[in-house]
Amino acid sequence: MDGFASLFSAFGLASAAGFNAYVPLLTVGLVARYTDLLRLAEPFDDLTQPWVLGVIAALAVVDFVADKIPAVDTAWHGVGALVAPVAGAVLFASQQNVLSDLHPAIAAIAGLVVAGGFHGSRAAARPISTATTGGLGNPVLSLVEDVLSGLLSLLAVFLPFIAFGVAGLVAVLLTLAVIRAGRAWRERRARPG
Repeated sequence: MDGFASLFSAFGLASAAGFNAYVPLLTVGLVARYTDLLRLAEPFDDLTQPWVLGVIAALAVVDFVADKIPAVDTAWHGVGALVAPVAGAVLFASQQNVLSDLHPAIAAIAGLVVAGGFHGSRAAARPISTATTGGLGNPVLSLVEDVLSGLLSLLAVFLPFIAFGVAGLVAVLLTLAVIRAGRAWRERRARPG
């Protein structure tokens, strides 16, 4: 990938990590291990090691299940608040051309901010979903997040320019949805009785 494609891929992968930290890590590791489409610079090539892929896959399964169980999902988001930004930093910095064009610390910080922002929007939506659906909507919301993470991960690897556009669109829609849901929730709380 050239510089811009790598940069857009990095943004797409970090965005995906904000929804589910493990899906883009697994995607990058598998694609880099089994194809020539993605080459990871050291030390990021460790993501292609079988034992690392196994650990990431196991954590992905735990995340998938834990995030579908009301009450457990809230605690799991506390873990995700730490894991998602770190995964975003690793994924952003792992893009080889990004490393040569940007200082590694700047790349890592950019990934941390992007993934943290997407995870923050996700975390803000969850209590609103819990309050309005009694927690019954949370598994559906979680599944949508998992699908978005997978879609963004694949687009970031194979069609990075589209991934960048989709991530931007999702960011705008998430922001609008959180603002709208927050207003509705405040109005509902303000009503007497």
